[in-house]
Amino acid sequence: MPVNPELQERAFPPTEPYLVGREKVREFARAVFATNPINLDPEAARAAGYDDVVAPPTFAVVMQEQTLAQLLAEPDSGIDFSRVVHGDQRFTVSRPIVAGDLLTATLRVSSVKTLGAHSIVAAESSIVDASGGHVVTAISTLVVRGED
Repeated sequence: MPVNPELQERAFPPTEPYLVGREKVREFARAVFATNPINLDPEAARAAGYDDVVAPPTFAVVMQEQTLAQLLAEPDSGIDFSRVVHGDQRFTVSRPIVAGDLLTATLRVSSVKTLGAHSIVAAESSIVDASGGHVVTAISTLVVRGED
């Protein structure tokens, strides 16, 4: 089944709020080999003007994963996850994610294209804080391989 072209411009409901934990930020920082002290040490982060440790920029994928799960679970999507290859990832950052942030994310499918037997799905996850202020938009391109 090909990817449903009617997914284009479809928006999904916001995710449940996610409280960014200090240890989650530290674990993520270690996993991506982030060595900046503000990613690991609350005192270094405070000295730099932040309330707590600062997540590496790619931490936004933690929230984005929740939104992409909504897309992949959509019954009429036509997306077979076993055929998905992650094609591209970008971020538009308004401010860093900091431990203690309460974040929600909303997904919008920005485009669905067909290239031969394959489909290319671009999706944007807009992540906001508890006051509704934009924090980061995570933009993913998924390539759904066609039948062999």
